Amino acid sequence: MNAYLFAALLVWLCAWALNEWLVRLKPAAPAAQRAIGIAVPLIFGITLIVIWECVVLGFSIPPILLPAPTAIWAKLAGSVPVLWADFQQTFLKSVITGYVAGCGLGFLVAILIDRSPFLQKGLLPIGNFVSALPVVGVAPIMVMWFGFDWPSKVAVVVIMTFFPMLVNTVQGLAAASHMERDLMCTYAASWWQTLVKLRLPAAWPFIFNALKINSTLALIGAIVAEFFGTPIVGMGFRISTEVGRANIDMVWAEIAVAAVAGSVFYGLVALSERAVTFWHPSVRGGRR
Repeated sequence: MNAYLFAALLVWLCAWALNEWLVRLKPAAPAAQRAIGIAVPLIFGITLIVIWECVVLGFSIPPILLPAPTAIWAKLAGSVPVLWADFQQTFLKSVITGYVAGCGLGFLVAILIDRSPFLQKGLLPIGNFVSALPVVGVAPIMVMWFGFDWPSKVAVVVIMTFFPMLVNTVQGLAAASHMERDLMCTYAASWWQTLVKLRLPAAWPFIFNALKINSTLALIGAIVAEFFGTPIVGMGFRISTEVGRANIDMVWAEIAVAAVAGSVFYGLVALSERAVTFWHPSVRGGRR
């Protein structure tokens, strides 16, 4: 057997045994539980990278098909200024701006829909229809309307994040039980008081579910939109141009940056969810 493939098999078996041992531990200290929760996926991810490296070297896979992780890291380390400029253009401008605008608009429209049965019956079906539109069809139109710079990418992100937030918020506002609403009526609470003190707290898990979904949709939408026209900067622009030049290691470097940025963004939203919905059974159950 090829030495690299044997090493890949050995690493996989050792990492599997280590993770099996870790997940069976039941430490009483919360800090130890959190450490195990971080160590298990970290070991699994490192194992996949090592196996990837060994498989590429063992089978002599050409870099144009699949570069080794070490080659991707070398390209990433040597292209920091370019990658940082692309990150600023795509993530800090398009993704963050579109995410805040799309989620904010979806939330506000959901409040209006909750106040109006007409909008609830008329707008929600249209929202479900528009949310099914493919981004590859919407992106060229937004580029034609708003130009080649980042505002057109923001428009695509707004469209992709608006309707998940709208639908989830409407469902969340309906999550409070009739008994709880009747109790608020006995206290002579107004609609706004009931919204702020009962229905919005009950809707927070639904709202954060939409925020987590949109954290990945926003990045995907911005990158895909850049395929259809952008200044000479941006993750999507770099991926499309470097594929044409057969610089696959640079493509994978951009993918790595996007994956890390998306994971960190998702993690921040998840941490915010735990801080806001600390009372929810899923959060309380995770802390026991």
